[in-house]
Amino acid sequence: MILYPGTMLQDRYEILEKIGSGGMSEVYKAKCHKLNRLVAIKVLKSEFTSDATFVSKFKMEAQAAAGLSHPNIVNIYDVVDEGDIHFIVMELVEGITLKSYITKKGHLDVKEAIGIAIQVASGIEAAHEQHIIHRDIKPQNMLISMDGKVKVADFGIARAVSSQTMNAATVVGSVHYISPEQARGGYSDERSDLYSLGITMFEMVTGHVPFEGDNTVTVALAHLEEPMPDPRMLNPDVSPSLARIILKCTEKRPERRYPNAAAVISDLRRALLNDDAPTIGAVKEEDHSSDTIVISPKELNLIKTRSGERIRESKPVKEIRERRERRDLEKRYDQTENAKKEPKKNKVDDEATGLEKILTGLGVAAAIVIVAVVIVFVLKLGGLFRSSTPEDPTKTVSEEAMTEEAKTTAASETVISQKEVYMPKLVGHSEEEAEKILQGLDLTMQVEQKNSDEVEKGIVISQKEEPDTVIPRFSKVTVVISAGSDKVDLSELGLSGMTLETAVRLLEGKNLKADVREEASEEVASGTIIRYEPEEKVALGSTVTLYVSTGPEEEFVPVPNLYGKTDAEAAALLSAAGLVTGEVSKEYDSTISAGHVISQGVEAGTQVAPGDTVDYTLSLGPEAPKKQFIASLDASYPLQVSYGPGAASSEIQILIRLKQTVNGKVTYTKLAEPKSYSADTTLNIKLDRIRGADGVQTGEVEIVDLTNNVVLTSYNVTFTEVDG
Repeated sequence: MILYPGTMLQDRYEILEKIGSGGMSEVYKAKCHKLNRLVAIKVLKSEFTSDATFVSKFKMEAQAAAGLSHPNIVNIYDVVDEGDIHFIVMELVEGITLKSYITKKGHLDVKEAIGIAIQVASGIEAAHEQHIIHRDIKPQNMLISMDGKVKVADFGIARAVSSQTMNAATVVGSVHYISPEQARGGYSDERSDLYSLGITMFEMVTGHVPFEGDNTVTVALAHLEEPMPDPRMLNPDVSPSLARIILKCTEKRPERRYPNAAAVISDLRRALLNDDAPTIGAVKEEDHSSDTIVISPKELNLIKTRSGERIRESKPVKEIRERRERRDLEKRYDQTENAKKEPKKNKVDDEATGLEKILTGLGVAAAIVIVAVVIVFVLKLGGLFRSSTPEDPTKTVSEEAMTEEAKTTAASETVISQKEVYMPKLVGHSEEEAEKILQGLDLTMQVEQKNSDEVEKGIVISQKEEPDTVIPRFSKVTVVISAGSDKVDLSELGLSGMTLETAVRLLEGKNLKADVREEASEEVASGTIIRYEPEEKVALGSTVTLYVSTGPEEEFVPVPNLYGKTDAEAAALLSAAGLVTGEVSKEYDSTISAGHVISQGVEAGTQVAPGDTVDYTLSLGPEAPKKQFIASLDASYPLQVSYGPGAASSEIQILIRLKQTVNGKVTYTKLAEPKSYSADTTLNIKLDRIRGADGVQTGEVEIVDLTNNVVLTSYNVTFTEVDG
């Protein structure tokens, strides 16, 4: 239902102007004459007033928020049904929505974003303390007043939470800010609001929501499945502490988020004082020595399984590890043999080696036996590598065939294989493949996303730990996954041949702007895109120039000058030029004689298409003097007559108006603006020139009490006809 300025609701609320509109309601700025203050009135649209479900949902906002009183929550004053009009009276916040503020600035700096987030979280905390879940936290529902105060509004889909599970048959909330549990229609609690707050903080510092899509289903699935991007990838100025707060708020699983709004506020205040301050549940990346690590059930099960028996390794992982172990062991053996054979520089040249001493002492036969033993030893040591199988990659040589030195070397290798692993090469693998490879080595993958024009979405771009480096088992390794290109390939949109409306809507849906230019074309139909520039990929937010066809180029004719011509002359000139006489109007004019043209709709000399119409105006000559009906009134009225001597402390608003009957209908004309008076005041009414309706010679001047909506007294006046 549309309300116009001046409309009175409940004889109390005067509509001043419309200030907003939503899916179900219109919002108006109004004045409460009873309390003399400005308010906001949200009115249910007329198409929903006959539906009891919509009416109930509309009132739900007031019922949910009526008991909330907090400086960061918009106050609800009243809920009213007046006939078919259903409306909520609430606090008027003069300012701007957070969404508009972000759009205006591009993105907010860190300290400003934290300050706003603390205020929003404080309002959310107050609602949660009353067991009210907002369920639609988003920048559009946050109002920033002129003095910088932030208030949470629109509890239209809020729910009171009891000890029983909320009915989640219907998914609610704005899809770009909805929590995963809301998106799947599951149980939602206070932590659902904290997720939406995290998305809002992400948008404040980056200027973008984290997940975009062609439809609501795509965006909802992204909340459920896609990893949350680090805001520092879009804005490097975001402090590490704020980034950790945002990522903790937006964990997919509610139990991994902050437990309540108070914890969020505590970390936000810490981050405001110190950009590098560690936050609850998140520590600095540089120091993990004192972490309290929460082990997921999946990780715990993996550790338990590993403690009992070895999990089979995937083939790529196994081959990498075996190749590294074989290379290191061969290197150690070569070093040992070289050390035995290498002559020592500090000995005299004639000093014999160990083998020469044996040959000297025992003779050739003993030397042959020793050489045979060495050969057997080498062959068995080589068999260590050849005998290894996929089923037993850690098999070692038997103790009988090993020297003490070889035993020590093999023992050290066994310790390394149990406690450490070699980092595999993951670059070029898909995210799923990389995760399987790491799981086979008892490693956990930590994903960072980065846009790339070269690497396909979902493929590993780089890894923090270099391939073949030794890292501890059960540790986390960081890999960078391609998020795909952040540019739009215009060649894939098929803009050429589209209608202008479709092309503009498509570009806006891709976060691009359209610059429309017209061109004549013999081949392309009017209103259709001829071509566009540029033709390659463009970044989000860029402007694309669309050249739209105006159809075949036409020949044009100049419009003749009709000024001062008679009606017949003007029509003849237009006909001779191949143009058509349009609407002919008449006006009074004191400079041009009656019957001659005083103006024309299209300026003379303008090039127009043959057959176009041209309007013009004829003079009626000078206008005759108008008559006015004037009256006057000089009177006084003591207000005590109506309120008595005891009402001196009362204050009332007085309106003076003229009442007349014009063509059978009663009309009112305001003679003076409403003004407040004490009830013991005597009104001195002196009106020298009261303008009445034309032809009406009588009327009444009424003194009206607006506070109580009553007429206190009236005076009859007579109007005299005078020249204007």
